[in-house]
Amino acid sequence: MFSSHGPSVRELAVQGLSSVERGYDLLAPKFDHTPFRTPDRMLDAVEETLAQVEGGFDAGLDVCCGTGAGIDMLRRLCRDRITGVDLSAGMLAEAGRAHADDDRVDFVRADARALPSALAQTYDLAVSFGAFGHFLPAERLTLFSGIHAALREGGVLAFPIGAPLPLGSPLWWATTGFDAAMRVRNAVWRPPFVMYYRTFPLGPVREDLRATGFTVETLPLEHFGRRPDGAPHWRLVLARRT
Repeated sequence: MFSSHGPSVRELAVQGLSSVERGYDLLAPKFDHTPFRTPDRMLDAVEETLAQVEGGFDAGLDVCCGTGAGIDMLRRLCRDRITGVDLSAGMLAEAGRAHADDDRVDFVRADARALPSALAQTYDLAVSFGAFGHFLPAERLTLFSGIHAALREGGVLAFPIGAPLPLGSPLWWATTGFDAAMRVRNAVWRPPFVMYYRTFPLGPVREDLRATGFTVETLPLEHFGRRPDGAPHWRLVLARRT
């Protein structure tokens, strides 16, 4: 799973016993050498779909940007300001070094559940990749409300979401086992490290987006094919502030 440049088992264990913020600070220098970084294939699929259905944007926001994997995509899609927001100073430092050559790009350290008021009604496009497992279901309304406030009228929040895993499949067992282990860890160890794979299903997420003031549509990401029942393996959620 990891290259020779990635973290050791001991480093991953230390991260897993830390808070979310501290854990990512520790992991940041080696994060891009782990499977946790959003794959380029996913970034390319989202970029191509957005370009086809939405055209260009002015300002872009990457929520929970990490080391900045989605920033290059926003640089190509957006004409003006691009901002990455993350809780981890270590991850932001890596992102800042990677994108120091573009004065359109800035980074803000903030909790995504409490985005700074200075960002309000600033962006036409917000994206997020692989971060929503760090938020409990009860926190989604707060999270989406902050993103809604950061968007201009007509602005879009876009993110990929996977189809439900086949019950009893190896990946279903792996994610179910991981979530169960994390619940036990958080019950007996402080500070908690919130990261779950099965707490962000499309149905409840769509309801929370609508409750926050978004209109919601989904588009199949055909790059990843379809399941035997015809449903796409991955969809792109487009939540629009209206």
